[in-house]
Amino acid sequence: MLTPRFRTLLFMLLAWLIVTPVYADETQAAATAPEPPGLTPMRASYNASMDKGITLNGSAERLLKKQDDGSWLYRTRVDSFIADIDETLTLRWENGKIIPLRYRYELSGLFIKNRKQAIDFDWEAGKATGHYRGDRFSIDLKPGTLDPMGFQLQLLQDIRAGKERMKYQVLDRGKYGRDVFAVIGREIVDTNSGEMVAVKAEKVREKNSKRETLMWFAPQKNYMLVRLLQVEPDGSRYQIILDEVRFQD
Repeated sequence: MLTPRFRTLLFMLLAWLIVTPVYADETQAAATAPEPPGLTPMRASYNASMDKGITLNGSAERLLKKQDDGSWLYRTRVDSFIADIDETLTLRWENGKIIPLRYRYELSGLFIKNRKQAIDFDWEAGKATGHYRGDRFSIDLKPGTLDPMGFQLQLLQDIRAGKERMKYQVLDRGKYGRDVFAVIGREIVDTNSGEMVAVKAEKVREKNSKRETLMWFAPQKNYMLVRLLQVEPDGSRYQIILDEVRFQD
């Protein structure tokens, strides 16, 4: 039987896979940053491991495609021995920004409680409505608000555009949160597709935090997330590695 701590670490790892979170503060953009690049349709898969090479018996796939009405669909599906996750976001892409329209999340599993979340963004009315675990909420939208999935796509695009420090305002479970990320260098990363030079970034936390989250984005793979490493306060380590990515026209 899985211990509570082990279940927690596995769930946190799966949460990053879904999503293997507003807008970036314009003052943080590099002075020479190019025009915002467009979104690229793609399909990617990831593998995951914990501590000393423990492999999660599951798979995660992420899809980004443009729909007939001009909006985009961003979807992640995770199938594993502890949980199945289906997460989708319908969004608009305007002037280098993610504009969330409809967010859905569903988690089911043997060792965890089932969870559902829905958020609908009405930008004309300035309201977001939804529910989490059966509790409904309605909240005023702030400029640049992102959902739990869209901020990750925005982070990729901002790093691709040359930004080095990003702040995001995320609406999750009916409440606002704020995440900060920073580019800290470049490194060679070994993936299932071979070695790649990648931009290394970190999630900026409080100075006394003992948790560390590092991410690597590969320019040769259109700045896809190719590796993520998280180190817990007790020293436990887990990571996800890109298995395969296919870009579409």
